[in-house]
Order: sequence, then C-alpha cells, then structure tokens
Amino acid sequence: MRLPFLLATLAFTAAASAASAEKIYLWPGSAPGAMAAGGEETVRISEQGDHVVSNVHRPSITVYLPARHTGVSVIVVPGGGHRELWTDHEGHNIARFLNERGIAAFVLQYRLARAPNSTYSIEGDALNDVKRAIRTVRSRAGWSADNRKIGAMGFSAGGQLVALASTRADGGDASARDPIDRVSSKLDFASLVYPGTWPDLNITADTPPMWLLCGSDDRPEVVAGITNIYLKLREAKVPAELHLYAGVAHGFGLRATLTGPVANWMQQFVDWVKVSRFVEGP
Repeated sequence: MRLPFLLATLAFTAAASAASAEKIYLWPGSAPGAMAAGGEETVRISEQGDHVVSNVHRPSITVYLPARHTGVSVIVVPGGGHRELWTDHEGHNIARFLNERGIAAFVLQYRLARAPNSTYSIEGDALNDVKRAIRTVRSRAGWSADNRKIGAMGFSAGGQLVALASTRADGGDASARDPIDRVSSKLDFASLVYPGTWPDLNITADTPPMWLLCGSDDRPEVVAGITNIYLKLREAKVPAELHLYAGVAHGFGLRATLTGPVANWMQQFVDWVKVSRFVEGP
C-alpha cells in the first residue's frame, strides 16, 4: 500500500468516528414555494457505495458539532447537477473530517432545480435554501460558537450555489415575523470546489475570502470559470487562494481511496482557515 493512500485511509477512518449527527429541517413546515405533491426524498446507492439523494422538497441541514469547538462553522453543500445530491464524498465525509479538527459542520440538502418535473429554480429556491441555512446556523449560538466565523464549502452545483450566496448576501429582513429571516446571510469565508459556472457573479470588495479548488483535468469551462473567479477576487483585493491539481478530473470529493497530493486537500483547506485566523492556535 502506498503511503499517501495509507495516510488518507487512516485520516478518513478517524474522521468517520468523530461525531454523531442530527438532521434538522430549515423551515418548521413546508418551505416557501415547495411543491405540494412532491413526496418524500429518495436515496439510491451508487456503484462506489455513495448515498445519492433526490426528490428533495423539505430542505434540511445535518448538524455535526465537534467535541472541542474552535468557533468556526462550515455549511457543506454537495453537488449533483441540480438533479440529485451526492451526500457522502461531498457532504458527510467532509463534515466528519472538519469535526475531527474542531470545526462545526452542517450538510445541506437543498431543492433541485433540474430534477424531473421540478418547478424550482437555482437563483430562487435553491439559493434561498443556502441562505436559510446560513441564517439558521448564525441564529444558533450553541452551534456556531462565533457568528463571525461562518463559512460554506460547495461542490460542483453546490459550489455554484455557494458562489451565488457569496455575491448575493443580505442583512436579513428586520420586519420579518420569522426571527431567522431577520438574520444576515453574509458568509465570513467560502470554499468553491470544482464549482459550476455562473455568467454574472458580482465579485466586489465585500465578497468573502475564498479558497478555490479544482482538478486540471476537469472540464475546460470549470477550470476557466474557477480561474476567472480567482482573478476577479484578486482584482477586488479579496483574499483568495487557488489550487489546481494536475491529472485530477471532476468530482473527487473526499474518499478514502484518494491518492497523491490531492488526498491532502482537506487539510490544506483547514490550514488556510487557520492562516486566515478564523481558527486560533495550532
């Protein structure tokens, strides 16, 4: 067994036992605009053994709280082409790894705009689910520990949503009856992992610091898109870090089978969070 594979496997195994989790719906009843006859969500198992969720009509977060909290929280937004959600290697595996390092994590299941017969939209319903997750985490002091250190990490379609949330934040509606709707949806930092492209991201000096990751063998539009985001962040003087891994394609996420330098990408993200002083100490 090669050493990188062994280290990745050991790290993955340790993280897998780091925390229990609780699923919480983002709205107490139906989400605004939810399809009334949508039915229950479904789960299939992929050839790789991943849980793949579809038919999402009640958006939720699965809460992973660490035993020793650094004060940092990350909302994890899986991908799946807005048709389904790959919730293991782009969701729960990420959350467990972060928990092992004292970071609270919240795996989001959002509504799927490109699923068969869906009436949802990316910019409307799915984005609102991400923003509601941010507001929910920020409103619960016992979860976030420090409401100035709340970030999000999105993969593929989820990365597209995190990019939109980062550039379309709002301060909340002070007149809202729902107290969660009064809370800000602004992220303190963001991570885009092989994100889907979007034509009109409004990156300004108010955009949160970003950590960007992609494989150089990904689709050309994905590589070009993430590089363009990095250049726009630098132009706006927003702190940003970009990683492009040679010989790596789309959708690698976090698996025990990752080998080579890309197997260490999650630790590099945690190191960036520390260097950015969201996490104090060693």
